[in-house]
Amino acid sequence: MEALVTPQRLWSAGEVLVRPSPVPAAAGVYGWHFKEAPFFELAAERLLYVGIAPRYMANRTSTQNLRRRIWNHFRGNAANSTLRLTLGCLLGLELHRVGSGKRMTFGKSGEAALSAWMADCAHVCWIEHPQPWVLESQLIAQLDLPLNLDQNAHNPFHSRLKEIRAAARDQARQLPVST
Repeated sequence: MEALVTPQRLWSAGEVLVRPSPVPAAAGVYGWHFKEAPFFELAAERLLYVGIAPRYMANRTSTQNLRRRIWNHFRGNAANSTLRLTLGCLLGLELHRVGSGKRMTFGKSGEAALSAWMADCAHVCWIEHPQPWVLESQLIAQLDLPLNLDQNAHNPFHSRLKEIRAAARDQARQLPVST
């Protein structure tokens, strides 16, 4: 746990999105620290979010690993990354329905702006763990992780974050579907 809260090393987008990547293609837990808070109610320069790879789902695990998951958060889109969805909503980016209208992203320019913001402000650390879902539950129960929603209703920022994300989704549903 300490390795995520006060890590010996934090990695930037530029450091992990290289080949070969220093992020292992293994199971584990990752933690996100931000040098600039994504929202005025949050403190910067501390652990704000933890995630896992792979995810355990109904007696099976996903095919994700730390490398793929961290890459997806740094360079993916809001439809495939709850962290990106949360950060974009907190930063005031406009969410759009895309494709069939069921998926939501910040559009090409919004996703690019979010990636640039993350490259400047987000840092990640990780620890390998064979059953990361067990460790994730312990971390969320014991730490103040305001950007985590799942298993985190006890956090004081939880209801505010749910409201912000719901408002962004409601607004996106009022807009035409983007291509």
